[in-house]
Amino acid sequence: MADSKNKIYKFKTTHLQIAGVLFLILLAACLLWFNNSTSMQADPAILGEVYFKGEYRIEDGEWQQIVEGEHIPTPKGYVTLRGKFHERTPFGEEVGVYVWPLPIAFYADHINLTFREGENEPITLESEDAQYGDSMCGESWFAFAFESEGTETIEITVHNPHSYGNETAIDEMLENVAIWDNSMGFEKGVLNSGEPQRNMGMLLMLVSVVFLGIALFLSLIHVKSSKISWLLGLVVLFAGLYLIYSAKGVSFWSESIVSNTTILGASMMFYMLFLSMTIIYLFRETAKIGGITVLALAVADAIFFILPLATNLLFYDLWIVWIAVQLAVNTVLSVCLIKEFFASKTNIKWLHVGGFLPLVAFAIDVVGTGLGIWKGGIASQYVFTVLFVAAITMVLKFIPNNINAATKAKELEMEKIVLKAELAESRISTMMSQIRPHFIYNTLGSIEQLCDIDPPKAGELVHDFARYLRGNFGELDNPKPISMSQEMQHVHHYVSIENVRFPDMTFSFEMNSDDFRIPALTIQPIVENAIKHGLMKLQKGGTIRVVSYETDDHYCVSVEDNGVGFDTTVLLDERKHVGLRNIRERLTAMVNGTLEIQSTVGVGTYVLIKIPKETEK
Repeated sequence: MADSKNKIYKFKTTHLQIAGVLFLILLAACLLWFNNSTSMQADPAILGEVYFKGEYRIEDGEWQQIVEGEHIPTPKGYVTLRGKFHERTPFGEEVGVYVWPLPIAFYADHINLTFREGENEPITLESEDAQYGDSMCGESWFAFAFESEGTETIEITVHNPHSYGNETAIDEMLENVAIWDNSMGFEKGVLNSGEPQRNMGMLLMLVSVVFLGIALFLSLIHVKSSKISWLLGLVVLFAGLYLIYSAKGVSFWSESIVSNTTILGASMMFYMLFLSMTIIYLFRETAKIGGITVLALAVADAIFFILPLATNLLFYDLWIVWIAVQLAVNTVLSVCLIKEFFASKTNIKWLHVGGFLPLVAFAIDVVGTGLGIWKGGIASQYVFTVLFVAAITMVLKFIPNNINAATKAKELEMEKIVLKAELAESRISTMMSQIRPHFIYNTLGSIEQLCDIDPPKAGELVHDFARYLRGNFGELDNPKPISMSQEMQHVHHYVSIENVRFPDMTFSFEMNSDDFRIPALTIQPIVENAIKHGLMKLQKGGTIRVVSYETDDHYCVSVEDNGVGFDTTVLLDERKHVGLRNIRERLTAMVNGTLEIQSTVGVGTYVLIKIPKETEK
């Protein structure tokens, strides 16, 4: 019953979360629609609306009628408009030809304007000329007062000074002609029309600060997946910057026009760069291709920033080349995402779909802007908004999980430190257990006797005893496994010492494999156990056989004796045996090895050590 209630609760909670996310997406979409549908006109409720009525031609082509709302291309070169300005009331009623007591404001986006009024000298308003260079390159407003009272036909020549067409420039100019009231009213109206988008950009930048703060925190606590938080924070940061500097009226609050253009282009480039880096974070099968592709994009972006500094090229003129490069990169990433989608597990396929959407939106924006359907990244803004809300939801789940993971990682790290300390203590304990006073006394006594009976033999015993002690003391500072051949050298020194005391004991060594590592002081204590608890309890003699070999999965070492044995049904108290507990613990901790003991009363004891080969790799 309780499980059923929990399932119902989870079901309701999940649906509420989904509904909340969908509601946020709907609100964000409404805000974007409001931003993109708001007119740039100064407040028409006070000043009314002005529009141009007449015809146009491209270069020396045929004259064509200007139809309000229809697209007029802006190719590289000249387009001439011919006609008169008309006026509507704030309620949309036609008034007729505008008789201008007030100047008319013109919006120019990377274009120059030349006005001809009757027989008067033409007047040119240049956004870029020899005197000012590119300091006016970008969005700017001009106020122009005509001399006649509206009876003369006006010719406006639009000149695009750039190396490619600014396709929507004339459309924007005609849509945004307005009455300049010689006060702050006009500027306020234009700024107000762009305020929702600027506010949204500011909100995104504030959120990016939160994202980057989280990323810094996760980095400080060494969470490996903190990289995605950094990337998301940077994507949101530059998306917000782009929204602010592409909002209407930017030139009224940031008067450095060329800086506005540079920031707008740079924010767009960085947004796509960090978005591409975020996308390849999802790659597994195609990670190498994705990494090389994004590295190439980063190099290309660097070149686009360097060229305007080193040459006479304008940053704005390089945008068309950057768009081509970005489209090529997006194509490669899209192919990779499709491959990743089919290779990934079902529960993360939606991430690949999410990564695919902004790439498609970018292509749609390029086509839409190129055809003059709209200006800027409208499709990208909508897609970004949806993905942004989804990312917020994901991060809210991601942060607690990663903090918990980091906490567990810290706990594991502390456990490792404690384990290392225990291993060090274990090595010392093992070493001390080997150098028992009576063993030292017995060995020294044997040396003393041999000095009278067989001095050369006494010398050999002194040599073996010294090497034995050096091996034991040397392992106090060795926290890592040693080679099997090193361990067997120590065993041989020990056996040589004991063989002097017990000449009737036989020791056999068969090393079929020694190309692996083993914790120091592992085999020697087992051999000593076999002597002390197995062979010494026999009336005479006895044999100990040490064999090393390997299987497909393990390296193995066996120590077998034909001593008295013991009853394995009785619980083995390892505390009473030389270092057995320490040996088992060190085998497990250092090489993931195991220690098995088999014994039969009156037959002998068999000890088997197994070390997985994967540990060696």
